[in-house]
Amino acid sequence: MTELLLVERVERNGIDIAVVTFNRPEQRNPIDKATIAALRALLTEFSQPGGPRAVILTGSGDAFSAGGDLKGYQQLYRDPVAFRRFLEDYAAVGALLEKSQLLVVAMVNGTCVAGGLELALTCDFVTISSTARIGDGHLRFAQLPGAGGSQRLVRAIGVQRARHWLLTGRLFPASVAVEAGLALFASPPEQLRDDTLDLVAEVCATTPLGLSQMKALINIAQNSVIEDGLRAEFELVYRYATESHDATEGLMAFGEHRPARYLGR
Repeated sequence: MTELLLVERVERNGIDIAVVTFNRPEQRNPIDKATIAALRALLTEFSQPGGPRAVILTGSGDAFSAGGDLKGYQQLYRDPVAFRRFLEDYAAVGALLEKSQLLVVAMVNGTCVAGGLELALTCDFVTISSTARIGDGHLRFAQLPGAGGSQRLVRAIGVQRARHWLLTGRLFPASVAVEAGLALFASPPEQLRDDTLDLVAEVCATTPLGLSQMKALINIAQNSVIEDGLRAEFELVYRYATESHDATEGLMAFGEHRPARYLGR
């Protein structure tokens, strides 16, 4: 795992953050079977007690990830069982990232294409280097996104922009990603890490339980019609307010003019 993924634990303003780096710069960090398996195991480990509060995904060298292993796909396509298993594992990693109780950020340090974009789309935030390029790129090699890219991109940037990205396969500068709402901000390469760590520390400064529940509400809004979303919000907020220590503790700390002591339950 350490050869494919480098893991660094960083503390920022008292927040424990795991920076996970795709570590095959010579191949521009391909997202293949081995990488997906390693990432899935790592995310499962992070969800256990003692895990970090947040995860930042990034790449080594000049790419976040230039996509899948196109040469490897030639063999994988000849084995339908193995290919289905790969897609299922890829989908499972996307679900782990998207539904994680941890804050998850894609720190796009360089080229981000196809499978790299699909992973970034499952994260809570995308931050990007001002020199990076990003896009789908599948159709340039007669491929299709199989890890949720078509579905999540439409939701992230709207159908017209998504059509442009998906049907042309073009790569776009960081400024376009920010303008489209895909990336939160673009920073100079030398400043991207600090800016991203500052963002993570700010977001994670409150209750872990409240953060995870707020993430759940956002996911509900993305995937529900408004009537179902409102009902789900009602029930989730009712349970959180009446059953959790942290909701009550936040109010008491405010009233007593003291720092809150959150327990995460």
